[in-house]
Amino acid sequence: MWQLKDIIMNISIFDVIDITIVAYVFYNVYLLIKETRAEQLIKGIVVLLLTSKISELMQFQVIHWILKNTMTVGLIPLLIVFHPELRRALEHIGRTKFLLKSSGEGSVNIDKLVLEIIHTVNSLSKSKIGALIVFERETGLNEIIQTGTLVDAKISRQILRNIFIPNTPLHDGAVVIRGDRVMAAGCFLPLTENNKLNQEVGTRHRAALGISEKSDCISLVVSEETGAISIADNGKLFKNLGEEELEIYLKRNLKRDDERKLFRKGGE
Repeated sequence: MWQLKDIIMNISIFDVIDITIVAYVFYNVYLLIKETRAEQLIKGIVVLLLTSKISELMQFQVIHWILKNTMTVGLIPLLIVFHPELRRALEHIGRTKFLLKSSGEGSVNIDKLVLEIIHTVNSLSKSKIGALIVFERETGLNEIIQTGTLVDAKISRQILRNIFIPNTPLHDGAVVIRGDRVMAAGCFLPLTENNKLNQEVGTRHRAALGISEKSDCISLVVSEETGAISIADNGKLFKNLGEEELEIYLKRNLKRDDERKLFRKGGE
């Protein structure tokens, strides 16, 4: 008790400033990581560090030795894996916006959002106009957004249809939606690494699967050959969805994790 009192009494204004600066920097680093796929990896590292410390305190020698050596050997591979995120973080630090960045989005009217999407894809499907729409969920897609043209507009059927009109500059890329806003269009997506797909599966569907394998997003595809509507989620492709099926799926899955329900239809 007296030691704690002595520590408190010896804290100077410079110590307070030091702690405040460190806390502020860590907070902004967290906000930066939160909007990338690195967030999930960071969470895994934190779990490993906590587990290692607990095993040391509990004197679980074998577990502690395995975790300690795993983290030591895995340092270089982690630097390689995080190379794009580390470079992006340094770029952000070089800008003043990094320290001024704020987060927080208002609530989204899911019913209204889904209504706009349903109306848009039905119209595109009837006209056999190809489309690829990606819905961001918990894992941020800033890396993908940066590959396209920034839009940052309230979602509407008019905007979406104009983006996907054939022979326009943004027609072939993907649209990324965050909440109820169209963040970017003409975005490039990674193709799936699944070699078992049917040869008839086109590039849009492969791109939709690819991004769904690397994040928790939902990708919606309209085929320009058949007009069929498909959804890619968690590396699975749900093809030939009807309007009612699509509406139920989007309403259930465009909510937060604790409100989501699994789509009961099988995927391939």
